[in-house]
Amino acid sequence: MKKNNTIEEYILSNEDWQDGLMFLHEIAVGAGLDASIKWGVPVYSLNGKNMVGIAAFKEYFALWFYQGALLTDPRKVLINAQEGTTNALRQWRFKSANEVDAELITAYINETIANHKAGREIKANKTKPVIIPEELLLAFKQDPEIERCFKEFSPAKQREFTEYLAAAKRPETRLKRLDKAVALIIQKIGLNDKYR
Repeated sequence: MKKNNTIEEYILSNEDWQDGLMFLHEIAVGAGLDASIKWGVPVYSLNGKNMVGIAAFKEYFALWFYQGALLTDPRKVLINAQEGTTNALRQWRFKSANEVDAELITAYINETIANHKAGREIKANKTKPVIIPEELLLAFKQDPEIERCFKEFSPAKQREFTEYLAAAKRPETRLKRLDKAVALIIQKIGLNDKYR
């Protein structure tokens, strides 16, 4: 997949959702947010703090609220796309540019900005234990160097690896992910380092 360096490139690379993504982009910028590319997608911030982001998927495009759990959500449009994984992040999904209601979205973004200015924030749970999947424990037994390298990572980076492995449902997928994870661990490269 080609890396997009600008918001325009990102929007143009998602042909099915171009109109909707452009509309969301214009709404976010119109609300006074600064636009940039982070983690390969458009992110909109205020004074350096991420407020919202947009992304395209196969079946829909979405608007992410980084502190969405704090929103009143009067229309009940926000969902937690990764139940059990994310605390604050909420997503609003669209299947057509016609579903994008500028006035309503602006109200949600303005509430996000107001929450930020008032100092309301859900902090990340940094004390969550690292639960190592069986496949990775077996890899540690087979090669102690993997375990030694793994332990050099911060707990947050260790958790990224373990959650990535645990999220795979099918055994074949878990093994593919294990191979990828082990290769990165041995090189002392975090799972998401390329996005930082």
